[in-house]
Amino acid sequence: MADDLTELLIAHGEGDPEALPRLVPVVYEDLRRIARQQLARLRPGNTLDTTALVNEAYVKLVDSSRVAARDRGHFFAIAATAMRQILVDHVRRRTSQKRGGESAPISLGRVEVGVDAQAELLLAIDAALEQLARVDPRLARVFECRFFLGLGEQEAADALGVSLRTLQRDWRMARAWLRESLDDGSG
Repeated sequence: MADDLTELLIAHGEGDPEALPRLVPVVYEDLRRIARQQLARLRPGNTLDTTALVNEAYVKLVDSSRVAARDRGHFFAIAATAMRQILVDHVRRRTSQKRGGESAPISLGRVEVGVDAQAELLLAIDAALEQLARVDPRLARVFECRFFLGLGEQEAADALGVSLRTLQRDWRMARAWLRESLDDGSG
């Protein structure tokens, strides 16, 4: 299946009009699984559902003017960015409608950000991640894959095309950098 996805992504990138209809069933269930993982962490009553998150992410991912995925791993690394952007945009819309609420501290080692309950923290993480991307884009991609996409270590290493040891080192460095940025209030 990974080869099928890679072939379809290449064909889509080259402008093959038949590639997109064949691409949908190949990635849709993976995107739904990722969306369910992300939304399971949200407080009940949240207005973003799995289908909406998948549809928004999918639109971003298949827009050839935005995405030129080389292979399956690259596609799902890009999916991490799309999911992050959608979740952050959702938080911005919600927080512009209502201010306040409690924000509990979270561990950057675990993927447990509740969008409603921790909106300000998610926005701070997003700002810090933007800064990190300017300093070290790979560290930012590692964080996106682990934190926003919810990939395990080996999955993230495969998606980014790095060794497991490199991924583990980058994950530690990214968390340390973001933790320091958030503690300083500069994120």
